[in-house]
Parts: sequence; structure tokens; C-alpha cells
Amino acid sequence: MTTHVVRVDRVTKRFSGHTAVRNFSLDVPTGGMFGLLGPNGAGKSTTIRMIMNIITPDEGKIHLFGGTKSGRDHSSRIGYLPEERGLYKKMKVKEQLAFFGETKGIPHKDAVRKTGEWLERLGLSDWTDKKVEDLSKGMQQKVQFIGTLLHEPELVILDEPFSGLDPVNAQVMKDVVLEIARSGRTVLFSTHIMEQAEKMCDRIAIIARGEKVVDGTLSEIKREFGHRFVALAYHRNAEAAGRVLQDRKLVAKVDDYGNSAEVELAAGAESDALLHALVEAGVGLNRFEVVEPSLQSIFIAKVGADAAKAVASGDSR
Repeated sequence: MTTHVVRVDRVTKRFSGHTAVRNFSLDVPTGGMFGLLGPNGAGKSTTIRMIMNIITPDEGKIHLFGGTKSGRDHSSRIGYLPEERGLYKKMKVKEQLAFFGETKGIPHKDAVRKTGEWLERLGLSDWTDKKVEDLSKGMQQKVQFIGTLLHEPELVILDEPFSGLDPVNAQVMKDVVLEIARSGRTVLFSTHIMEQAEKMCDRIAIIARGEKVVDGTLSEIKREFGHRFVALAYHRNAEAAGRVLQDRKLVAKVDDYGNSAEVELAAGAESDALLHALVEAGVGLNRFEVVEPSLQSIFIAKVGADAAKAVASGDSR
């Protein structure tokens, strides 16, 4: 079995003098869930398009399934859901999905059967004979998701797969994606939602300004950052809490949520000293706990607060 299903080796891509991806390397192991994270313009979608051989790198190499063939050569082994969705809106749902299956090498009869099974699973059975243009945006997204998976690909590449979905439909699709990863197949997906990535991914890479800044398992990455984070919640005197958290002798960074916060301690500061300062200031604490850093905190530390705010607002590519 191939150790890495995707290997990106020192890849660089330029557009009109702008370097979108610079000397970028990435190994995606076979099986499990790999998250590619980054702020707007970081190079995530460019990297995915190079993996799919939609565009080619100016420098470096990309290897899939341990060989030298491109993403197009491995079309029957890969399922790709791009960020820019694309369906034939005048076609009926079942006809379109069966067509997608046939383009991936599935016999027509099997493609029709699989289409029916997937439509039922994702709650679209009543829309089988409707034209795509008659479906809501969320339903269309589910149809394209089915088209991505119909041929049971070994590698599933999803670019912002849950963007714009309501919580119920997002959960249905998340369950399918997790099932695929647990079955031993490989899922590579980009997302701007840190909480989502933290819950779903085995490994992550963060790209910023076209360069990789973090790569590894979540446990490795959090261990590297150490236990220098404190989770706070308070019910009284938030103004005083804010003053204490501005003391750079105690606190390096704050991820503030109003009456709660995640705090990175300053170099040389101890959690006991922060606790003492908060109590002395009359802050009514509901929670004071030394915790491992969240992926959101690591992201902010690596890419900067301004880029992290853009990601949190959904302005990410």
C-alpha cells in the first residue's frame, strides 16, 4: 500500500508576477482526514487545482498514489468537489448524476442504481425527476456532492464542502465524509472553520502567504505549542478582566468572546499569577482552566489576528 496518496514536492506557482504558492511541500498519508487551512489568498485552492492538474506548477512536482501520473490520469480514483460549484441546470437530477457516474467508468445500470441510493440517503428522493435549476442552492450542493462520491473514489478532495449549508444538511454531509475516512479512504479538504477542522481532521497543514507554516497531526501541533493557554469565563466585572488581560507581563495574546476568553500566557508568566490578578481585580470567575491550545489559537499565532478575522468572517479561499 502507498504510504502517501498525495505528495507535493517543493511546488511554486506564479500568476502575472504574483507568487501564489512558494516552495510548498505536503504529504497526505493514505487513509483518514487531512485538512488544508489558510486565510484568504493563502494558496489553498491553487494547491488543490495543481493536485488535480487543472493548472500546472511552475516549479516542483506532484505525485499521486506513489506514481508520476497526473490528477487527470487518475480521474476514476479521485472525487473532486471544487469551491466553484458547477452543474447542468437544465438536466434532471437523476440523469445528471448517472451521467457523472458513467464519465467515471460506471456502467449505466449501476450508475442509475447508485444514484437512487445516494438520493435517498441525502433526502433528495422526491427531487429525482426535477431539473437542477428547480432545486435550492443547498440541494444543488448535495447533488454535486453525490456526483463527487458516486464512483467510490480512493481519494476525495473537497474545497469548502460545507460552505453555505444549513446545520442539518451540513451534518448529513459531515457524517458521510467521516464514514469515508474511517473506511480507509483518504479525504483532503479545505475549510476556513477552525472548530470544524479540529473536530474532523487527523492531520492538518496551514498555509499563509503561499507558504506552509504548520504541518502535522493535531496532537503533535498542540504539544509543540505547550500548555501555556488558559480558558476563562466570568460573570462579573468584565471591564476589570479586560484590564488584567491587557497586561503584557502576564498575557501575550487574547482570543476574547465577551464574558469568556482563551489566553496565551506571556513568556515567563505563570497561570497562578494571572489567577491572582483576576481575583484581586474583583473579577467573578466561572472558569479558570489551563488547557491545550485550540486550533483557532494556533491559527491566530501563525497567520496573525487580521488574517484570522477574515477567515472567521468566511472570507477565505
